[in-house]
Amino acid sequence: MATQMFEGRGHAAVYQKYRFAPGKELQQTILAYLQEKRVNAAELVVDVGCGSGQGTRFLAEHFKKVVGTDISEAQIQEARDTPSLPSVSYLVCPAEELPFGDASVDLLTSFTAAHWFDIEKFMREANRVVKPGGCVAISTYTPDMSLRYGNCSEELTKVFREAWDLLLKYSHERVKHVLEDYKDIFEALPFPDKKRITGIFDKIPMTVAGVVGYLESVSPYQAFMRNDPEAAKSLLQETEKRMLETMGVSSCETPVEFWVRHVCVLGCK
Repeated sequence: MATQMFEGRGHAAVYQKYRFAPGKELQQTILAYLQEKRVNAAELVVDVGCGSGQGTRFLAEHFKKVVGTDISEAQIQEARDTPSLPSVSYLVCPAEELPFGDASVDLLTSFTAAHWFDIEKFMREANRVVKPGGCVAISTYTPDMSLRYGNCSEELTKVFREAWDLLLKYSHERVKHVLEDYKDIFEALPFPDKKRITGIFDKIPMTVAGVVGYLESVSPYQAFMRNDPEAAKSLLQETEKRMLETMGVSSCETPVEFWVRHVCVLGCK
């Protein structure tokens, strides 16, 4: 069955505030593939597991009608409360039970969510709703992240990774799909015309506060919080303090470059 990790209103609010939209390289990878497959004039795009709508809003810049779906009412409320183009709407529903007709969807996407789905049921549903000639784009960013600032990028990345390594001890078993670069998800996609790209690198503009907020938004941190709230809060405070000291600055609003590696599974029915 699907795993529900982002249900609470507090977590949804943190997710909306600190999760970043798909980066430029990932966007271009998806759009170039759709152009190659001639899906650019898509009538209906469905973004599954949309969370608070970061990926959905990117899609709305390029397509006529975009529907974001998520199992979490709190996440969908955050998405609806965020300004977006009139072509966007949101629905609460499981990824495995999409309220769309057979062969009605031109493009089905999922950004950093598919590893939480019941993959077998989701792929059956994707195969049902996507039109012949329609496409899927299923992506995630990976823990392969680094920070760049002045001449202390290596040390800054080390501080960040130490926090990540601690959090990974609390990660759900489904995170293995991310750690394995969505290999199982690629293999499960029932379209013969498909490919998996594992080396998409994006530079995301962030601040120190944004990086620490991102750590707060991830599911292992939420599990850590439930297990030991004081230690979890202390980890964030200590990470922010060490980052500022490493950079030689005092403001947590100091900008940094946050580099992430994406994996993207693309397929055409």
